[in-house]
Amino acid sequence: MATDVLEDRPLLERSPSFTGSSKTLNDSDEESYGSIAHGTTRTIEDDVLPETSTLGRTISWPSAYIIVISRVIGSGIFATPGVIVKSVGSVGLSLSLWVLGAIIAACSLAVTLEYGCMLPRSGGEKVYLEFTYRKPRFLASTLVAVQAVLLGFTASNCIIFAQYSLFAFDIEATDFRRKSLAVGLLTAITIVHGCFLRTGIWIQNVLGWIKVGLVIFMVLAGLFVVAFRERNTDGTKSHFPTGDQLWEDTNWDWGIIATSLFKVFYSYAGLGNINNVLNEVKNPIRTLKSVSITSLATACILYLLVNIAYFTVVPLEEIRQSKELIAALFFEKSFGPSWGKTVLPLAVALSGAGNVMVVTFALARLNQEIARQGFLPFSNILASTEPFNAPMGALIVHYIPSLLVIALPPSNEVYSFILEVEGYPGTIFALALSIGLLYLRQKRPDLKRPFRAWKIAPVFRIILSLALLAAPFFPPKEKPTGGIWYATYAVVGVSIILSGVVYWYVWTVLIPKWKGYRLEEETSVLADGTSVTTLIHVPK
Repeated sequence: MATDVLEDRPLLERSPSFTGSSKTLNDSDEESYGSIAHGTTRTIEDDVLPETSTLGRTISWPSAYIIVISRVIGSGIFATPGVIVKSVGSVGLSLSLWVLGAIIAACSLAVTLEYGCMLPRSGGEKVYLEFTYRKPRFLASTLVAVQAVLLGFTASNCIIFAQYSLFAFDIEATDFRRKSLAVGLLTAITIVHGCFLRTGIWIQNVLGWIKVGLVIFMVLAGLFVVAFRERNTDGTKSHFPTGDQLWEDTNWDWGIIATSLFKVFYSYAGLGNINNVLNEVKNPIRTLKSVSITSLATACILYLLVNIAYFTVVPLEEIRQSKELIAALFFEKSFGPSWGKTVLPLAVALSGAGNVMVVTFALARLNQEIARQGFLPFSNILASTEPFNAPMGALIVHYIPSLLVIALPPSNEVYSFILEVEGYPGTIFALALSIGLLYLRQKRPDLKRPFRAWKIAPVFRIILSLALLAAPFFPPKEKPTGGIWYATYAVVGVSIILSGVVYWYVWTVLIPKWKGYRLEEETSVLADGTSVTTLIHVPK
């Protein structure tokens, strides 16, 4: 990744759809952002213009960092390492996937940063795909809306919260108890963010710093245990494999590696979380660049060290059987049945809760952006910030699919399945964004790019995305018995994308042609100052 020599400014020299001054803005023009937003139409070309939320620019650098790092460090590092090493067989390949995941995350972040600095407004991928893929009309917007509504849930971290809470209090983790605790957490967080905006931000900041401190504590705990505890029965102080043992029992099946990579990606997901709320960020471009890169470096270092700590303290066979409770097993081995089995697992549960808070906060803003452009029913209600100056309608849109994903599937298999189902359509969008970035460099050299990714980043991301999308359709040599079919997540992911295409065709092509009208956009401003777009029927 490399920064561009251009000034830290996101705009075109002139925007053909902007009828006001053609002055180029930068971060020093914060006070004028709001007036620009209200003076422009919500046409696609206006996406290059900065826009201020009706909530104001209230997110400072520390809050932005927590929004990102608390999203990134969620349940993944506390739950997936055991599942991954069980799938791939060896410690060597498991650690290699975490390193590869960091490299891929850096490439993905480079693409996201170039888009975010070029189009500095809330919405993230929605804005970038709409701006890049304008034809067929409304297709990109519809696909993002379908993916955001159907897959924009936070169920996995709610489940981890429930599992670790029950483990800490030594309560049998029945299906009903897991689901009840998970739904209770989701409901409480939705109410806090919908009714007490500033309180919610303060709580998620506190939980975010606790989470970072917990991961650092785990790294130091691993070093402490190796240095001071008694030797194992084989005369060693560390269970970390050496020599040929590092790669023993490795499973090189690409389908298995692909599903494991999706789990690693989940642990790095969220590096672009601040892109979803840029309208509320102070000094958005400068903050976006520094916060994202700092968060990536933090996550890469901590993840690798925590994995090493796991393999050092806990015997490999026990890790393979730990499923999502590897962190609880690590604490119990390190500190015994009191602190290790009660206090520290509760800290992991709080970490999961913090992740649910920041994901809910950001995805509600994405849903609000979708509603603002008329792609959801009752858009005026869902886009509004009334009555508590918070996006309550968008929070409810996020709440419903999360609730269904928690309540319907069996909770003993749902965690891994959720990660894979979320990852597959996400890879399709990653492919589209990477191709789109190279396309815009050729077709729109007039766009200002305060950050410019090395060309190898989108190219590498394209190649890997194609490989990951193909992987599920090559069956493993040893087909698993029982449980969910190995390629179910891919079929579900493709079905969601195809359902979006069918919905778009019926809604924007078939019905208008049948009834003799065309869809046009009409912009209006709600009572709270939020600008929205209504799709109206114009007779041909």
